[in-house]
Amino acid sequence: MRFFLLIAIKIYWKVTPKSKRGSCIFRKSCSGFVFEQTSQNGFWAGIKAFGFRFENCRHGFTIFTNPIDDSLQLILPNNEVLDEELIALHVIAAYRKTNPKKMNSLSTMKIN
Repeated sequence: MRFFLLIAIKIYWKVTPKSKRGSCIFRKSCSGFVFEQTSQNGFWAGIKAFGFRFENCRHGFTIFTNPIDDSLQLILPNNEVLDEELIALHVIAAYRKTNPKKMNSLSTMKIN
């Protein structure tokens, strides 16, 4: 089963141009994450990873500046908090564009 999931992801990578793929909010792409989980931990881990990303890598997240250490964090739709190193660079850039240098604890960007 693992083999079929890995092949499906590889076909997706070959057939779908990067410009046509969805824009992931995570630093590691959703297909890359599922591929990694499947390769390392088996079919069911890959399916679980796919379900997690499918539910959380969409609208409904909030990005904010942590008032304690000034790092960026992102709250997923399931209320899990991601640290800056896990957030996609394009999401960080969009946040910083709408919230220039003077960021504080009240700076948030909610995506619905």
